[in-house]
Amino acid sequence: MTVNDTPVSVAHAGASEPCSKTARTPPIMPRDKRVCAPRHGENSLIIQPGTHVGGAMPRCVMGVTCRASLVNGRQHPPSSGPQRSALRQNDPFAALDLGGAAAHDFAMTEHFTGNFTQQEPLPEEAITAAVEVMRHGRIHRYNLAGAEAGEVALLEQEFAAQVGAKYCLAVASGGYALATALRAVGVAHGDKVLTNAFTLAPVPGAIASVGAEPVYVGVTEDLTIDLADLAAKAGQARVLMLSHMRGHLCDMDRLLEICDAAGIIVIEDCAHTMGAAWNGVPSGRHGAIGCYSCQTYKHVNSGEGGLLITDDEEVAARAIMLSGSYMLYSRHLAAPGPEAFERVKYDTPNISGRMDNLRAAILRPQLRDLDAQVTRWNERYRMLEAGLRDTPGLTVVERPEQETYVGSSIQFLLLDWAPEAVQEVLTRCGARGVELKWFGVPEPVAFTSRYDSWRYAPAQSLPDSDRILAGIIDMRVPLTFSLEDCALIARIIRAEVSAIWQAQGADS
Repeated sequence: MTVNDTPVSVAHAGASEPCSKTARTPPIMPRDKRVCAPRHGENSLIIQPGTHVGGAMPRCVMGVTCRASLVNGRQHPPSSGPQRSALRQNDPFAALDLGGAAAHDFAMTEHFTGNFTQQEPLPEEAITAAVEVMRHGRIHRYNLAGAEAGEVALLEQEFAAQVGAKYCLAVASGGYALATALRAVGVAHGDKVLTNAFTLAPVPGAIASVGAEPVYVGVTEDLTIDLADLAAKAGQARVLMLSHMRGHLCDMDRLLEICDAAGIIVIEDCAHTMGAAWNGVPSGRHGAIGCYSCQTYKHVNSGEGGLLITDDEEVAARAIMLSGSYMLYSRHLAAPGPEAFERVKYDTPNISGRMDNLRAAILRPQLRDLDAQVTRWNERYRMLEAGLRDTPGLTVVERPEQETYVGSSIQFLLLDWAPEAVQEVLTRCGARGVELKWFGVPEPVAFTSRYDSWRYAPAQSLPDSDRILAGIIDMRVPLTFSLEDCALIARIIRAEVSAIWQAQGADS
C-alpha cells in the first residue's frame, strides 16, 4: 500500500511481530525466507485499531492473518462465519469474502507498473555484429566477399549443431518455415493436415497457404494435444503439424507411436519450445522437421525470423530450393550434398524467403546465450506458479517430469467459470497492471484466437476442447520482469481470482 505516494509495508499495533506466527506462509515466499511480513522499518506504517488509510483496509503481506482486532472498524481476521471457516482451511485468500462493501475494505492495493511487451535490449555482441554487417553492406543472404561464409550460413551451421540436426535453413519467419516444411514433404492443394485445436493463427495459416485443409485435434487440461483424439483421427491425413502451444510438450513417445503406426509425417511447430526437451531430446528433433520462430516475443529476437531443421536430405534440399537458392545451394554449410539438389532442382519452385545476414548476425550471439536465458525464464515461471498454486477456483497446469520447459509464458485454467466472471478477473487484474489474455473470448484479440475463428477451414465440433479453451488464461513472462515483479503479479492474480470466486459462491 502507499501513504502520500510512499510505498509502505503494514504492521499492526499490539503484536510483538507484524503478523501472527501461526499464519500459513504463502506459497510464493521462498522456503528459506519464511517470514509473515516486513519488520517495522523505514517504510513501515503502524496501523492502530480503527485507523482509516486511503479508504481501504491494508492487508498483511500476501494475505497472512494478523493479530490486531480492529482495522478500519472491521474485525481482522473474522472470528466466525464462512470467512473464519475458510481461514481454518489454511487458504488466506479464499478466506476473504470480497463481495459488496467488503471488496472495498479487503482489496489489496498493490499495483504492477511493468510492461508485458518490453523485451530486454539485444546483447552488445549482437549489436556489434549487426553494425558490422551494416558497415560492409552485404545484407543479402548470398552477397559474400571472397571466402566469406556469411552470417546466415554460419547461423544455420551453429543451430544445427546446437540441436543435433544434420541440416538447417534460416528463413524470414516461423510461419514461412511451417509452410516450407509442408511443401517440402509434398502437401498439396486439397490435402488434409492434422493440427492442434489449441494453437495460434500462423499454424492453420501455413496449412491454408498451401491450399490444404486443417483437421483439428483436441486439447487436454494439460494444454497439450489430445492423444486419444489424435489416434481416432490418424487415418484422415498423412501429415501432423504438431504445435507445442505455449511451450507445453505432450508425451512425445506416445505421439510418435501413434504417428509411426499410421504412417504420419510429424512437423513440429517449436515457436514456443526453442530450448525445451522431452526426455532429453530437444524439441524439434522428434519429428521429420522442426520449425522455430525468432520473432520478438519468442526465445531469441530478430524482430521476425525462423529456422527449419531436418535429418532428411531430400526435405532439406527442397526447403533450400523453395527458400530461393538460385542454384547457389553450394554456399550453404548445413545442407546436403549436390546430388540431393540434382534430384529436386527442376521441379521445386523458388518462393524466396531465406533470412538475411543482418538478422542472422543479431541471432548468433543470442543462441549462444539460450541456456542461460532459459534458466532465467524458469526462475520467473516457478515464482509465478508457486504464487498461484492453491488459489480457489484456479487450476495450475502441472508440468511432467519428462519435460524440460521454457517458462517464457504461463497459463492457468478457470475451468467452468461463467464468461462474465472470467472477464471480471481480466478487467480487475488489468486495472492493477496485470495483462492477461483469454482464449475464451468470442472474437479474436491481438495474438489470441482459436480454431473456430479460422473460417477458411471447415467448421468442426470439439465440445470437450471448447470447455478447456473457455478456461485458458495466458500471460507473457518477459525477462524484463524481476523475481519480485513475478511475486507481485502472482499476488494480484491470486487476490482477484479469489475475490471473483468468492463472489460467485455467494451469488449461487
